Amino acid sequence: MSDQYLTDDEQIEALKGWLATNGPGMLIAVALGAAVVFGYRFYESHANGRALAAAQLFDQMTNSLAKHDRVGAEHIAGDLTEHFAGSPYTDQAELTLARLAIDDGRLAAAETELRHVADSTKDSDLAAIAKVRLARVLIAEGKPDQALATLAGAHPAQFSALYDEARGDALVAKKDRGGAIAAYQQALKASDPRGGDSPLLTLKIADLGAVPALPGVAAAAR
Repeated sequence: MSDQYLTDDEQIEALKGWLATNGPGMLIAVALGAAVVFGYRFYESHANGRALAAAQLFDQMTNSLAKHDRVGAEHIAGDLTEHFAGSPYTDQAELTLARLAIDDGRLAAAETELRHVADSTKDSDLAAIAKVRLARVLIAEGKPDQALATLAGAHPAQFSALYDEARGDALVAKKDRGGAIAAYQQALKASDPRGGDSPLLTLKIADLGAVPALPGVAAAAR
């Protein structure tokens, strides 16, 4: 029978019966929905709070560096890596720690920082930068084979020139003249002629007794 033919009392009794049957499940569903919404908002608020705190620490670190306070900068970077693992600000802090270690001649410490960024960052561009820098540190440590292994595999296309140049440096360290020339020529081909990399690559190729493969010039050994 349609509800429109029921009296007011009959409609009330029907509603009570429906609530008795379906009310508990409905209340549970509403409670679960509210819990999901609250949980998501709590997570979002927590994540935003962590990101803001990491950003503030990173800003403090860069300010310390601007004031030539290396000790303070290293301390803040350490706080970032300890308390905000996985944050892009932590990745940048580790790259900074690596650079400071290189400046101090602490190549093993720089290798550790760079390897961690290369292996753990979620940013493919940062991973590529870390790998190139790690390869250069490994070359300086007398580990050209490890440098070449670090540079193996796929990488973002915009870093091709840097990768090829680092390969060339590793091959020079291995006394592989032909391989180094080929890598440098490839780097020169991939580099932006408006940038500052081409003159250095040209010198590296010339130092190996070859003619740089500039546009309109054939590459050849002297």
